[in-house]
Amino acid sequence: MKASEIIDLSVEELEAKTRELQQELFNLRFQLHTGHLENTAKISAVRKDVARVKTVLSSKLNA
Repeated sequence: MKASEIIDLSVEELEAKTRELQQELFNLRFQLHTGHLENTAKISAVRKDVARVKTVLSSKLNA
């Protein structure tokens, strides 16, 4: 997910996106520990997306 896409979202959409990405991260970690995850780089990508969304959300809440 690109930062330009994230910046255009509203606060409510950012909060929903955060919850969605954290659920996806949980599922990926679960798959990793059960041995069903094929692309381990996906975990890193989702973690970075969560950080991007939280950064934009924080800046919108403080502005």
